[in-house]
Amino acid sequence: MTSTINSGQRTSGDQAAFDDALRRADLVAAELGVTAAERDRANAAPTAEIDLLRRHDLRQVGEPVEFGGSGLDFAQSQQITRRIARGDTSIAHLIGYHYAQQRIPHLFGTPEQAEALSRRNAEEKLFWGGVQNPRGADGLELTRDGDAFRLNGRRTFASGASVADHLSVTASFQGDLVFLTLPTDRPGFAPDGDWDAIGQRLTDSGGVEFRDARVERHEILGDPDSPPGFSPYQTLVTPHWQLAFVNFYIGTAEGAFTEALDWTRLNASPWETSGLDSATEDPYILELIGEQRARITGAALLADRAGAALQQALDFGPGLSAEQRAETAIAIAEAKFVTTKVSLEVASRLFEIQGARATSSTYGFDRHWRNLRTHTVHDPVAYKAREIGDWTLNHTAPAFTLYS
Repeated sequence: MTSTINSGQRTSGDQAAFDDALRRADLVAAELGVTAAERDRANAAPTAEIDLLRRHDLRQVGEPVEFGGSGLDFAQSQQITRRIARGDTSIAHLIGYHYAQQRIPHLFGTPEQAEALSRRNAEEKLFWGGVQNPRGADGLELTRDGDAFRLNGRRTFASGASVADHLSVTASFQGDLVFLTLPTDRPGFAPDGDWDAIGQRLTDSGGVEFRDARVERHEILGDPDSPPGFSPYQTLVTPHWQLAFVNFYIGTAEGAFTEALDWTRLNASPWETSGLDSATEDPYILELIGEQRARITGAALLADRAGAALQQALDFGPGLSAEQRAETAIAIAEAKFVTTKVSLEVASRLFEIQGARATSSTYGFDRHWRNLRTHTVHDPVAYKAREIGDWTLNHTAPAFTLYS
């Protein structure tokens, strides 16, 4: 189980720039956290929240400094996702996807396409939504129309589509999967506005339709007429998304844990038969806090390890082997499995620390569990465990899909 990926020092963004981006992310998380419960109940489009990310210069952190970005690598950008999740899981979901969508042109596009979009991201601070979920869809079909193309079809799930400036879209073209980049003001694009889940309520994740939407040749990444088959390096697209999930899961657990500690210090009462003056002295509460902190710390370390594994694979470049890709996917699957289990347990058991009064809808502490429960069934974590087991026992690599 020894990694064959080069474990030497990877190239990172300037540490000062990274630290400053984390500081700004913490400010955003703090501001979001104050109104998180109220905004969750309102279930409005996250337009103001997306603008908050812009005002704190967090949209373009992964773009090169010379273009106007912060020069952070992808693993560093997902640390920002984790920080924001401490204040609001929905907005962390959106920014985590956004950072992943920005990297897709570098995997599938020509160098010219990737550079042009990076420059636009940095200069215009574009916000990206995604229309890529492969399930629950009638399908999106790209067809040729003279010197351009037309996109038709519907997807029942698309994150941030109506509040984004630009979209990353997957579609079928002559039986092959293609990646497109389209502005959201394109005639023929119509969000359904039908998102009504129990959690992740501010992710704008409803259905979308494309009705004879025109697509220009340069908006198709790569050459659709010569599909080469995806290389191991290109199939790192899915680990990008999965690493975002890992980070906003564990970031949510961290934020919920901090809220529970604050509540306990300020509001919790000792149980009447405990013989104690303060709930903060209760040995059962102390044991539960210690147990959950240990679980959160362990899961966060696995998340860091997964980020390092993906970044090493990206730094290795297009020559990445199938074996290296498999090791990267397994590292992220391990983190996905553990962060799913830990975050759900933390969000549920923290009420045992806070007590019955904390279940009042006034405080909205239930949003943490609802958010996590909603997204953690995005793709069944049992399949991640199976992939890990098949790799460990049989050295069978996870098959590339838009889920693994």
